[in-house]
Amino acid sequence: MEHMDKDFALEPIPQGHRRGFLSMFFVMLGFTFFSSSMVAGGTLGQGMGMKEFIVIVLIGNLILGIYAAFLGLIGAKSGLTTHLLTSYSFGKKGSYLTSFLLSAIQVGWFGVGVATFALMVNKATGISLPLLIIVSGILMTSTAYWGMKALTALSIVAVPAIAILGSFSVFKATADVGGFTALMQLEPTESISYTLALSICIGSFIGGATLTADFTRFSKNKRDGFLTTFIAYFIGNSLMFTFGMVGTLAIGYADISDVMVSQGLIIPAIIVLGLNIWSTNDNSLYTSGLGFSHITKLPKNKIVLFNGMLGTVLSMIVYNNFISWLTILGSTIPSIGAIILVDYFLLRRKTGYLQTEVKNVNANAIVAWAVGIVAANLLPGIPPVNAIVAAVMVYIAATSLEIVAKRGSIVKDEVTTPVE
Repeated sequence: MEHMDKDFALEPIPQGHRRGFLSMFFVMLGFTFFSSSMVAGGTLGQGMGMKEFIVIVLIGNLILGIYAAFLGLIGAKSGLTTHLLTSYSFGKKGSYLTSFLLSAIQVGWFGVGVATFALMVNKATGISLPLLIIVSGILMTSTAYWGMKALTALSIVAVPAIAILGSFSVFKATADVGGFTALMQLEPTESISYTLALSICIGSFIGGATLTADFTRFSKNKRDGFLTTFIAYFIGNSLMFTFGMVGTLAIGYADISDVMVSQGLIIPAIIVLGLNIWSTNDNSLYTSGLGFSHITKLPKNKIVLFNGMLGTVLSMIVYNNFISWLTILGSTIPSIGAIILVDYFLLRRKTGYLQTEVKNVNANAIVAWAVGIVAANLLPGIPPVNAIVAAVMVYIAATSLEIVAKRGSIVKDEVTTPVE
């Protein structure tokens, strides 16, 4: 009988259900095409010139891309969701904490997206805001309900539309200020340090990057999982930052939809913003469904419906507390992905993920995660990078000591056991 769960929320994805490079590439690009990245790019545009911006965005998205791509490789090789991967690194019960945090934040992002779209359309058309929130929430939830097949179809439509219409608007804005040379000469209105700029660039999508395995587990092989993710984050996120930077410098708006409205392109603006948010929101709702399914063992699609309703109802509340969500993302999430990575390369690269090796709670991972959060908040430098480096170092040290202690115990038992 055919498997009822087409998304395999609680088990590895069979090879027969894997997808090719192109469809996975569109899914990952659709995930990274997010309006909040444009806002982050606009923030950088207010604090640095174009040359400095290019350097920061390339370095920041290179770090983000590598981090996400290795998680993508693990997802593709294992066929497991991020939440099942954390069962091995954090322990069966320990993973419930990380899954709850990751999933709750994704529901929050969904709410932010719904509110962002509804507010923009309300300003442009005067249509009732509550009605827009309800309708957009229902539409975005409906496609997430149908899983990866619907996500792929939506991304194939959204990615080219956003890239083409957004590029047209940016070129028009550049021409209006006297061309690319004149744009390069525009001075920022504020000053921002390189450290803060890199923190904004990396932190803007570190939450999404940590959940990469939820999508790349559908890839046919680990090479596809790695490459589709790296290209999407390095190019896709850089493009969103560039849209925000140019819009801020040329017109004063970071979001490309606001730029389009100011250019009189109201219908294209609504299309771009709608597709932009829809494609990312669907991915956020999808991953939150996988996370809560991991905790409750309930069907993923039913949880998606509940999460969509919850995110829609709370959309304006979450939207008005957006900075709080960014703070949570920057300090708590990078350590989770870092521990998944080091756990795989230190313990499971050769043997894979064996059910017999699952602990209830892996104290090494919990401690490393906590140290990563402290490092992100207290140490000087780039908070997401601090979190990753600190978590990796502590987890390697603690796990290595545990391995040495076990070997010593085995040798001791062999020596003291009498021979019959």
